Amino acid sequence: MSQTESERPQATILGHLDELRERLIKAVAALVVATLFSFFYASRLLKLLIAPAGAIKPVFLTPTEGFLTYMRVALLGGTVLALPVIAYQLVRFVLPALKESEAKTLLIAVPGAIVSFLVGVAFAYFAMLPFALRYLVLFGAAIAEVAWAIGRYIDFVTTLMFWVGIIFEAPLVIYFLAKLGIVNTAILSRNRRYAILVSAILAAAITPTADPFNMLLLMVPLVLLYEIGILASRLA
Repeated sequence: MSQTESERPQATILGHLDELRERLIKAVAALVVATLFSFFYASRLLKLLIAPAGAIKPVFLTPTEGFLTYMRVALLGGTVLALPVIAYQLVRFVLPALKESEAKTLLIAVPGAIVSFLVGVAFAYFAMLPFALRYLVLFGAAIAEVAWAIGRYIDFVTTLMFWVGIIFEAPLVIYFLAKLGIVNTAILSRNRRYAILVSAILAAAITPTADPFNMLLLMVPLVLLYEIGILASRLA
């Protein structure tokens, strides 16, 4: 093997590393810019996150809690705004290594995953949080005065929205599992009763209250998402 031929793999690897570094820099730059932009609107974002609590106004328990919560919300908003750019850089990096069919699948998967996640977040915010928080207030108001720490409240709200967003990826995951031949429509239909059981367990684990209504509020969409996944598997 000539010296030129032996140097080609190394040159290729270095080229990929350079490209990866450039795309990481662009992704981080997008995150920094988006976070700085979100910083000026963090107070509005905080008000949006507090809105489902209704008349309850969270409190600061430590001198730094307000500032840290403000920064956390700015970073959260920046991450959401920068997500399309980060996803684009990731796709552009891996796309040349994929076959044409795999590339088409990826171009469908990434936007689909982002949209599914945002729909789940919206569902948690508009449908679940108002009922869950109202229940929690009524449950403890007769015993003690309601005063939620702002940091823990934001953690609670964002964690719930995040996991519900992840759960809403289920139809997309089922579709790609079917495309890979791991599952098919017959298997999914045959195991529907187990899916309902798993949905109930997940709803009980994620729902922040023991209220059956709040559990059903999440369980019903979970079952519907599974059914959508069955329909999607027919298209795989």
